Amino acid sequence: MWAEGTAAAIGRSIDIYYRDAPRAAAMEALLARFVGPGALAFDIGAHLGDRSAAMARLGARVVALEPQPALHRALRALHRRTPGVEILGAAAGARAGRAEMFLNTRNPTVSTLSGAFVAAARDGPGWRGEVWDRRVRVPVIPLDALIARFGVPDFVKIDVEGHEAEVLAGLSRPLPALSFEITSLRVAAGLECLDRLAALGEYAFALAAGEGHAFRPPGWMPGPAMRACIAGFGHADNSADIYARRV
Repeated sequence: MWAEGTAAAIGRSIDIYYRDAPRAAAMEALLARFVGPGALAFDIGAHLGDRSAAMARLGARVVALEPQPALHRALRALHRRTPGVEILGAAAGARAGRAEMFLNTRNPTVSTLSGAFVAAARDGPGWRGEVWDRRVRVPVIPLDALIARFGVPDFVKIDVEGHEAEVLAGLSRPLPALSFEITSLRVAAGLECLDRLAALGEYAFALAAGEGHAFRPPGWMPGPAMRACIAGFGHADNSADIYARRV
């Protein structure tokens, strides 16, 4: 059974992520740049799986990771009949094993494995009402282990609330394309992601702000330009997804 606050939060998320047709259409159009029939995608931090569902509709095979026990159960219930979606109750990280996750039971969207993210939120504008009120140990699978098991993905989406750099630390090879979230709370984590990708190969980058699912002008840019963009990311921006494609 879910706690009352968590059940209400899941209901709100279903309204946001599954009942907003224009948002869903924009998201699917953006993801269609990276996946299509026969593609393989990893959804790291799947939450309730709206992106997994969109990529499956586009014809991709999807491996979705969601470590939060309540959201993992909800994800399985939502997608028990979605063809091509395999759901794992685990997080991704630098090393295989188990790690402590900070749960926000009233707003599971911002649950995280990053203690630095939780600490930054204490003084972050717009974040002071958020409470991480539970902790749980969750399994951790590196991206390299997922690749060994499922194959090289055409696209990886990473949205793990400040833990993105640790996810990329578990990757030892360049990939065709991926995305990772940045937040105003943990700008440094976004810069660490750029550094990791630069060590793996040459990429071009584009930024999609918030839930807009459209690239901000000028669109694709080289790493140094994206670094300057991320470095200037402020609290008014809140969050964005950085897309990377190998060049």
